[in-house]
Amino acid sequence: METEVPDSGAHAAVAAAPGARVLVIDDSNTIRRSAEIFLRQGGHEVLLAEDGFDALAKVNDHAPELIFCDILMPRLDGYQTCAIIKRNPRFAHVPVIMLSSKDGLFDKARGRMVGSEEYLTKPFTKEQLLRAVDSFRPAAAA
Repeated sequence: METEVPDSGAHAAVAAAPGARVLVIDDSNTIRRSAEIFLRQGGHEVLLAEDGFDALAKVNDHAPELIFCDILMPRLDGYQTCAIIKRNPRFAHVPVIMLSSKDGLFDKARGRMVGSEEYLTKPFTKEQLLRAVDSFRPAAAA
C-alpha cells in the first residue's frame, strides 16, 4: 500500500498543472492540424484560426495563454495581427510566436518590432512546438 501513495501524489501534481490554452493562426490547414495534434499530445487546449480576423475574434472570446501566428496570410498578415493583439492592454502580455517558412534576419527583426517573443521556422517539429509552449506560457514563470 505504501508504494501507491507516491504514485497518487504524482498524478495529483500532473492534474494540478493543466495544459495551456494555445491559439494557432495559419492559413494552411495542414500546418493548423499538425500543430493541433502536437499540442494536444502535449496536453494543451488548442484553438485554431485560419487568418488574422478569425484570430482576433478568438483571442477576444477565449483569451489564449499563448499564440502561434503565421506571417504570410491573406487579408491580415501575421505582423499586423500580432501588432493589434499587443496594442490591446487586455492581451499585451500574451506571448506571440511567429511562424514562417522564411528564416531571414529581417523577418525575425520585424516580428520583434511588432511584439512577438519568438520565431519558429516551418516545418516545425513536435518538440520545437512543445518547447516553445513550455518556455513562454505564463505558468512556467510562476
